[in-house]
Amino acid sequence: MPARRHSLAALLASSTLVLHGCGVLPPAGQTPAATGVGAGATAPPRPTPNINDKAYDVVLFALGLIETGYRFGGKNPEAGLDCSGMVSYVFRKSADIQLAGSAADLARQGKPVAAAQLRPGDLVFFNTRNKPYSHVGIYIGDDRFVHAPNSRGKVRTESLKQGWFAARFEEGRSYFD
Repeated sequence: MPARRHSLAALLASSTLVLHGCGVLPPAGQTPAATGVGAGATAPPRPTPNINDKAYDVVLFALGLIETGYRFGGKNPEAGLDCSGMVSYVFRKSADIQLAGSAADLARQGKPVAAAQLRPGDLVFFNTRNKPYSHVGIYIGDDRFVHAPNSRGKVRTESLKQGWFAARFEEGRSYFD
């Protein structure tokens, strides 16, 4: 594995653990223990699967947006981001890939990926308003994703396996070869 990939894999693993352990608030009405946040995660991170450099760049760029404010229709961090605006911004700036439109529009692009086959940099889609593909985030590994949740939150990480989003996951899509 090239040195750059190895160091990025280590950075991703440590960033995921740090973000998992402190900076993520559970959705309203859930306790930290119910979402795994603050519960003292003891399992080591799974090894990062082989992914290309653009996917690494997407993940690192997305992690850099943590705590950015939310704004419906927002397409840049200075004004605030919504979920699809965040994804479009990250892919354009970090990987020179043009993705545009709503979460549902983004879901029509890329190739489907089974949940068990998700790789960092893939997009994850959710049914959050009784409407298919109404929310999107960027998978970062270790069953976690980065997203711009809603007007009551900021860009943050969440679990695909626990909490509110677990029951609303629809599918993953890859935009890399």
